[in-house]
Amino acid sequence: MTEKREEIFISVDIEAAGPMPPDYSMLSLGCCLVSDPDKSFYVEFKPISENVIPEAMAVSGFDLDSLKDTGTNPAEAMGRLDEWITANSGDGKPIFVGFNAPFDWAFVNYYFLHFLKKNPFGIGAVDIKAMYMGATDSSWDATRSSQFPVDKQNEAEKHDALADARHQAKLFRYVRGLRNQSTSD
Repeated sequence: MTEKREEIFISVDIEAAGPMPPDYSMLSLGCCLVSDPDKSFYVEFKPISENVIPEAMAVSGFDLDSLKDTGTNPAEAMGRLDEWITANSGDGKPIFVGFNAPFDWAFVNYYFLHFLKKNPFGIGAVDIKAMYMGATDSSWDATRSSQFPVDKQNEAEKHDALADARHQAKLFRYVRGLRNQSTSD
């Protein structure tokens, strides 16, 4: 019988130049352990495409031309992320956690598979919005993070991938607490 590996939840957030890889570039990635948000990783990427959605660039505050000079080569960045995940999950199973996880996971999955030929998270992710919807029987429209009864994120930190990942870790812990309350009732 195979021993079950401990699940290591890693909150991940990205900023991107548009809605899908590889047509658009991942601009930055931040992640942290849900159990210890101070254990974190952050990187900004050299673009893989010239395509941009102006609104996405305005939200992120990045400039594609600047990232061509200052960003990390994607293969190197994903290698460093893989090393960080390995170091911080030990013998456990790393689990990707995101707020609107399908968007972030699509970029992370593409970059891992394209540049490293593997994804340490496997083929899935945990979506905090969907968890909240299930735990509270709320509508999809009611799953905005501003509706969660937790400390609100500082406006200046929004769309900073690492700050967002740390805030998401807080949201995930809150929703898991809701789930644990309902199972003990």
